[in-house]
Amino acid sequence: MATNTLPESMLEMMDKVTKHLSNRPKLATMFCNCFKNTIQTTVEQLEDNSTFIITGDIPAMWLRDSTAQVKPYLALANKSNNIASIIEGVINRQILYINLDPYANAFNKEATGAGQQNDITDMSEWVWERKYEIDSLCYPIQLAYEFWKQTGSAKHFDHHFLNAVKKIIEVWKVEQHHEEDSTYRFQRTNGPQSDTLTRDGLGEPVCYTGMTWSGFRPSDDACTYGYLIPSNMFACIILGYIEEILTNIYQANEIVANVNELKQQIQDGINQYGIIDHPKFGKLYAYETDGYGNYNLMDDANVPSLLSMPYLGYCEMDDEIYQNTRAFILSKENPYFYEGKVAKGVGSPHTPSQYVWHIALAIQGLTTKSETEKEQLLTIFENTDAGTGYMHEGFHVDDPTKFTRKWFSWANAMYCEFIMDYYENALK
Repeated sequence: MATNTLPESMLEMMDKVTKHLSNRPKLATMFCNCFKNTIQTTVEQLEDNSTFIITGDIPAMWLRDSTAQVKPYLALANKSNNIASIIEGVINRQILYINLDPYANAFNKEATGAGQQNDITDMSEWVWERKYEIDSLCYPIQLAYEFWKQTGSAKHFDHHFLNAVKKIIEVWKVEQHHEEDSTYRFQRTNGPQSDTLTRDGLGEPVCYTGMTWSGFRPSDDACTYGYLIPSNMFACIILGYIEEILTNIYQANEIVANVNELKQQIQDGINQYGIIDHPKFGKLYAYETDGYGNYNLMDDANVPSLLSMPYLGYCEMDDEIYQNTRAFILSKENPYFYEGKVAKGVGSPHTPSQYVWHIALAIQGLTTKSETEKEQLLTIFENTDAGTGYMHEGFHVDDPTKFTRKWFSWANAMYCEFIMDYYENALK
C-alpha cells in the first residue's frame, strides 16, 4: 500500500503527532515510519474477508503479534471503513486458526506445510509452530472485545467465534490438570533447550493450583515452571471479556457460570501461589511457579509480563503489590534488567545479555504516571533506533547499533501505542 493510499484517518493521526512533536522531529519521524509499517508491509486482505499478517521478518502469522500489530489502529476503526475491515479480518483469521488448533501459536496463510514441521508434536500443514502459550488464546479475544467496544460492531461474534471460545475454555480447564489430563506434548530436537519441553515433551512437573498451565512464554521460550503468572492474569481478564460477550451477544447463560468459575479458580491460584514475600521489596508477584513451592523471580520483555499488568487491565498502577513488583523488575534484582551508557530497561533470555527491548520500554511508559520517567523513555527511544527510523527486538545498552530483528512489527506498534498514549489529551 503506497503512502498516498493510506486511510485519511491514519494521515490525520500522523499529522497531529508530527505537530505535537515539532520540538522532537526524530520521534515524530519514527512514529510515522512505525505507524505505517504494519499496514504497508505486513497486511494482506484475503478473498474470504480475513486478514493475514506476517510478524515482520518471519512469513507466518502469530496470534499474539497480529493482535499487537493492529492495536494502534483500533482508535481509528470507527473513522475508517478500511481500518475496520482490516481489523475485523484479523479477528476472523485468528478465530479460524484457533478452531484449527488451539494449541498452536503461529500459522501459515494456507495449508502449505511451511514452518517447524520437524517438531515432535501434533503438527498440521496449517501450523507454522505449535508452542502452546496461554497468551496466544488471550490476544484474539482481547482484539475482538476492544473492536466491539470501539466500533459497536458485533458482526464478528458468529458461530465460529463461539466455537473458538468453547475451545479456549476447554483447553484452559484441561491444562489446570496438565499432568493427568493433557495430551499436549512438544519437543524440538534441533534447537536450544529453551525451544523444547522436558520429560518427553510434557514439561517440568506441576501440581494443581487452580491456575492453567502454559508450555511456553510469550517470548516463545519454554517456561521454567508451568504456571506462568502474567499469562494467568491475562487469562482472568479475558475470561471477564468472554463473560460479557456470552451474556450480551449470545445469551449463553449456561456457559457463563462455567467461565466465571474458571476465572475464580485461576484468580485464587494466583493469590495463593503467585505472591511471595521478598526480603527487600515486600509482597510481589513471581513470574512462574510449579505449585510445589518453586518460584522463578524475574520478568521478561514480552507481553504479557508482570510489568504490563495495569496495561492489560489486571490492576491499577498504584496497586501496592504491583508497585513492589515493578520496583523489583526495574532493578538489578531482576536478572533481565540491564543498564548501560545509552539505555536501561528490561530484556529477555530470548536475546543476548545486556540487550533491552523496545517493547518493554513502551510497556514501562504505558504503566507509569511519572512524566519524568516518560520523558526519559522518550529520550531512550530517540537514541536507540540505530539510525533506521524503526524499533527493534533487543539492542545493546551501550551500543544500539548492535540489535536483533531489523523488521519487527510488534515493536513498532508498541512504540506507536506509547506515543499515542503519551499525547492522548493533546491529540483529542
